[in-house]
Amino acid sequence: MTRRISLIAGLGNPGQRYVDTRHNVGFWFVEELANRFHGNWRDASRFKSRVCEITISGERTWLLAPQDFMNHSGTSIATFARYYHIDIKQILVAHDELDLLPGRVKLKLGGGAAGHNGLRDTTQHLGSPDYLRLRLGIGHPGKQSAVVNFVLKRPPEAERALIQSAIEHSADHIEDILKGDIQAAMNALHTRL
Repeated sequence: MTRRISLIAGLGNPGQRYVDTRHNVGFWFVEELANRFHGNWRDASRFKSRVCEITISGERTWLLAPQDFMNHSGTSIATFARYYHIDIKQILVAHDELDLLPGRVKLKLGGGAAGHNGLRDTTQHLGSPDYLRLRLGIGHPGKQSAVVNFVLKRPPEAERALIQSAIEHSADHIEDILKGDIQAAMNALHTRL
């Protein structure tokens, strides 16, 4: 599979009250990349987003943090992609994943939303599910009725450290992901203990 990822969108909710909540791990990931590659965020009201341009391996890469709520993330991502003529196969979406334990991460191409409203909205606005996803594990509260409260709370420090470790490990392999060496990235990310 060969592709060149040129847009990395992190999913989350805007505003100070959500900054450290589990639902915002997609934001945490793009912030990690901005810090590593010396990017500067700016507000882009046209896209209802914060955007940042970084250079990785000599190639320009856009980071996007939609500033609409999670359930409406797709509008920002699709509008940005259309404006910059970015194909769906050049998009990576980083998001929280209930079905993975904190510290685990999976790279996945396409598929369903699995109940994730941010992914559902993104797929709807892009018109296809065929974009790359970085699934950052946050764990599951054990019962479906507790999910909303769970994702909108801060993880305990031990879990936060595991999630941050997974984010850093994913960022360590971002060059493989961006240049299209998805199998190498999967091997590194999925086999991590």
